[in-house]
Amino acid sequence: MLGTTKFITLEAAKQMMVAGETEARKNGWNVAITVVDANGGLIMFQKLDETQPGSIAISQGKARTAALFKRPTKALEELIAGGKTAFLAVDGIVPMQGGVPIAVDGKVIGAVGVSGVTSAQDEQVAMAAAAVVNG
Repeated sequence: MLGTTKFITLEAAKQMMVAGETEARKNGWNVAITVVDANGGLIMFQKLDETQPGSIAISQGKARTAALFKRPTKALEELIAGGKTAFLAVDGIVPMQGGVPIAVDGKVIGAVGVSGVTSAQDEQVAMAAAAVVNG
C-alpha cells in the first residue's frame, strides 16, 4: 500500500522566502536564504543584496543538514562542541546554527537555512520562514 507524502510546494517556499526576507530586512540583515525538500534538494534560494558570497553555500548546507538529520543545525553544533567531533567526518554537513527543519504531522518535509549574520540571527530569520509552515 502506498503512503501519502506531504511536501513543501513552490507556493509555500515562496511564502517562506517572503517571511524570511521580511524578518531580515526588518533587522537590516543581508542574508542568503535556502529552502530544501526532505532529501535536501533545492526548492528555492535567494540572496539579499550585499550578502557576502560565502553565505550562499553555507545557507544551502545548513538547510540540507537540517533536513537530512531532521533537527536544527544548532543541535549538531552543540554535539560537536560537546566533544562528539566524529560528526565532523560526515561529508557535506554544515553544523552551524541557522538551519531549521520543517515538520508537518511529526514528519520532516524539508528545511530552511540562512547565512549572513551571526548564527543566532541566521536562526531567527530561518524560524520566521519556517513559521509559515510550522505554525
